Formats: sequence, structure tokens, C-alpha cells
Amino acid sequence: MKLYDWLIAPNPRRVRMFLAEKGIEVEMEQAAGPRDMDLATWFLELDPRRRVPLLVLDDGTHVGEAMAICRYFDAQQPEPNLFGREPLAVALIEMWERESEINCLQAGGEHVRNSHPAFKDRALPGYSEPTPQIAQLAERGKMRYYEFLSRAEAQLERHAYLAGEQFSAADITAFCAVDFWQKFKLPLGEEHTRLKAWHERIGQRPSATA
Repeated sequence: MKLYDWLIAPNPRRVRMFLAEKGIEVEMEQAAGPRDMDLATWFLELDPRRRVPLLVLDDGTHVGEAMAICRYFDAQQPEPNLFGREPLAVALIEMWERESEINCLQAGGEHVRNSHPAFKDRALPGYSEPTPQIAQLAERGKMRYYEFLSRAEAQLERHAYLAGEQFSAADITAFCAVDFWQKFKLPLGEEHTRLKAWHERIGQRPSATA
């Protein structure tokens, strides 16, 4: 099997962190260079979804989407546990992972892809036809992103991690998102003291360098 990666993108990093936490090694190939602003032509022809990460199994099956790939490996190697054990823990991790993807990772993307000049006519990833930027979506994405940060800050006042006292897949998604969007002028503010401490703590985990 082979995992198609892109070192600069947040979604592939989610998978790399997850695999590092599990101690799983997989053959990887870069679908674009670290200075490229789009995926390589050969990769776009390989995968009709036109997005990374992509796991290609030995029989040719394509598995896309970061958490789907993580679930595939987790089913084969459940430990260390990153999706919870007890019913409530499983539910809370799922809730915060989805919240982190939709209202942190995707919301930041909605802002950046609809405002940054590098994404002109590429406001939506994965499409062969031009997708124009919409200024109102940029503002809405920024609003959604900071609303998420406020909720996460409140959650971290009561718990060590987003879904409770266990480091989980939810923290991986949120960490990769926050870390990435800070590079695009979506910084943590002075009011995000607990988020900053959480971000620093996770950044010290060996998997954060994956």
C-alpha cells in the first residue's frame, strides 16, 4: 500500500500524526512539492477526487479522507487508543473531531481560500473547473473559526483535552488546523490562554513533527 501525502497541507498531517501516535509506518509519496500551490498533474490524473491524503491499497482500492484513513489503520491496530473506549468517551471524541473538522479546519479554509490571492479561481479544492472566490464566505469562515476557538477555550477550562482527559483524534484535527491557519493570519488571541497552552503541549509530542 502507499499513502499519498503533501507535507505542507493540514489534512495529510492529521494522518501522519495519527500514524506516528500508533507507531505505524507506511510507504509515502509526495503528491506535490513543499513550495507548490497545487497538486501535481500526475496525482490529479491518479485520483478523481483530486485531494490528499489518499491511501491506495495493494489491490488498487482508493481510500480518501483523513479520518477514513485513520479509521482503517485503527481497526487494524486499536492501541494506543485515540477514539475512546467507553460509550460516552467514543461519542464525545467523535463530536469534537467533527466539530474540529467542520468549524475549525474547514472554516479556516473557507476564509483563506476565499480571500488569499493564491487561491484565485480555486476557492474549493478538488474541482477541475474554476471556483471563484466569494468575499462573504471569507468573512463567514473567519467568524466560524473564531466561534470554534471560543468554544474550545471554554472546554479546555474544564478538561485537559478537547473531548475530556484523553488525548484523541479530536485534538489531532484541531491542532493541525490551528497550527496551519496561524500561517494565514488567523492567530490565537490574548483571550485564548488555555488554547495556547494546549497547542504548546501537543506541539511537544513526538507525533507533532511527523
